Amino acid sequence: MRSVVISGTGLFTPPHTITNDELVAAFNSYADAHNNRNKDAIERGEISAAPYSSSEFIEKASGIKRRYVMVKDGILDVERMMPIIPRRDENDQSFTAGMAVAAAKEAIERAGKQPADIDLVICGASTSERPWPAVAVEIQAALGCSGYAFDMTVACSTATFAISTAMDALLSGSARCALVVNPEFASPQINYRDRDSHFIFGDVATACILELEETSTATHRFRIIDRQLKTYFSNNIRTSVNFLTKAEPNITLERFFERDQFFAQQGRKVFKELLPLIYTLVDEQLQKEQIDIREIKRLWLHQANINMNLFVIRHLLGRDAGADEAPVVLDEYANTASAGSIIAFHKYHDDLASCDKGIICSFGAGYSIGSLIVEKI
Repeated sequence: MRSVVISGTGLFTPPHTITNDELVAAFNSYADAHNNRNKDAIERGEISAAPYSSSEFIEKASGIKRRYVMVKDGILDVERMMPIIPRRDENDQSFTAGMAVAAAKEAIERAGKQPADIDLVICGASTSERPWPAVAVEIQAALGCSGYAFDMTVACSTATFAISTAMDALLSGSARCALVVNPEFASPQINYRDRDSHFIFGDVATACILELEETSTATHRFRIIDRQLKTYFSNNIRTSVNFLTKAEPNITLERFFERDQFFAQQGRKVFKELLPLIYTLVDEQLQKEQIDIREIKRLWLHQANINMNLFVIRHLLGRDAGADEAPVVLDEYANTASAGSIIAFHKYHDDLASCDKGIICSFGAGYSIGSLIVEKI
């Protein structure tokens, strides 16, 4: 039977860093200004006082210590609390295409390929810079790839779903070599005025080259043994921002700063509902493939929240995992949506030996879960 391999990975890290301390200083200054401006209404009980944040709260709640962003200007400005991103001319390369191209070039080099070898490009991310033309086609043109390209999203599971979609194309013969890129320009969707979410996301781009094993020549190749995808509808992780917002009656500028126009989640509900779905899917996947969990050398998990990852790891392994068994990158990169598990895979796979097995697992809004069992060739 023909098999598909991941033969190269790439990572683009944005130029700017924001630490928890920087974010907290800006947020608490905003909270002071808000509370002073609305002192009378707060005393009358008409509105709530803005609470304070702290680096200790952020790290305990999420495991995040810092994040990378494409644009830092404006985020720490108490009067704005939003990045300042000038509109680009339609003839200029989009932000996300540029991010993806940078990650793709590394993946192509590691796979030992040329752009002309690639005849399928899938751009998968939790958000899109524009609805059309597809950013994937822009990336295809910028790299000089052939074939066809398209965008897709399944929120934080987009990378694993896109890899599975690329597999289908390779096995059916509609593509010979596929590039999956995940440019997550997530920082503009954060509500920096909300204590519970102002710290969550960072920006990044990842890339994977997929091809049939028979055509691969790279040093580090991982055969995809099995893939499992699952979705369950939930509103507990949501944003409602879309092109309909500006068509609402009596629209005002303030409407664009309301809570539903940003990322929002019901964290406790997500923790309670999503985690059992994750480990049940992986348990069943391992049973189907008759693989003992003790054969799994590495878990490259979605990097959203350290507490969620620890919970899943303890269930799957029956114990805590060492740093080499379940690498963590969210302390440095924060939540990078669909790219998180791929960052972990990219940075922590070269040391595995032939026949070592691992799991790339993503989970998030939807709910969506994608799990890939891979084996080092």
